Amino acid sequence: MASSSSKFLRRLSTSLNSIQNHSRFLSSSSNSRIVLEHLSFALHPSSSLSYNDNHSRIGSRDFCSQTSNLNQVLSQGPAAIDYSSLLQEDEFHKLADATIHDLLEKIEEYGDSVDIDGFDIDYGNQVLTVKFGDLGTYVLNKQTPNRQIWMSSPVSGPSRFDWDQNDEGWIYRRTKAKLLETLENEIHQLCGEPIRLS
Repeated sequence: MASSSSKFLRRLSTSLNSIQNHSRFLSSSSNSRIVLEHLSFALHPSSSLSYNDNHSRIGSRDFCSQTSNLNQVLSQGPAAIDYSSLLQEDEFHKLADATIHDLLEKIEEYGDSVDIDGFDIDYGNQVLTVKFGDLGTYVLNKQTPNRQIWMSSPVSGPSRFDWDQNDEGWIYRRTKAKLLETLENEIHQLCGEPIRLS
C-alpha cells in the first residue's frame, strides 16, 4: 500500500513539474488541453502522454470516457458577449437611480394612502425594500456589472430587468415584462388598490 502511494506521489510530482514547464503555453486552447491532460494523467497513471516539439499530442490512451467531450468544449472557447449592448456605467447609474428613487416616492405615497398593516419602505445601500406586512416583501437593487435592476417579488419571484433603449424602460428579457407595469399589477393584486408608477 505504501509502495503504491509513493508511486502515485512521484507521478503527481512529475506531472506538476511538467505543468509548470508548460504554463507559458496556457494562452491557447490546445496548450490548455495539455495541462488538463497532465492533471488527468496524475490522477489516472495508466494513461500515457507524449508530445512533439510543437506540443501537439502524438499518442495517448484516453484517460477517461469524457476526454472527447472536454476537448470539444475547449476547442469551442467561451461564448461571445456583446458588450456594445451594455449601457455605459455612468448612464446605467443615472437611469437605475432615477427609477429606484421614483419608485421610492410613489410607493411611499401609495403606502400612506392605503391601510396596510406592517407597511414599510426603506432605501439603503442601494437596495429598495418594500414590506407589505403579511402580504410579502419586494427587494429591488442595482447589479452594476450586468447593468440590470434585480427584483425579488412575493408574487412572481426573482427577475432581472435590462434597460431597453427602444421602450425606454426596464424589461425582463425572458418574459418581455416591464418593471413598472409588473409592479403596478402585482401591488394592485396584493393590496386591492391600484397604483400608478409609469
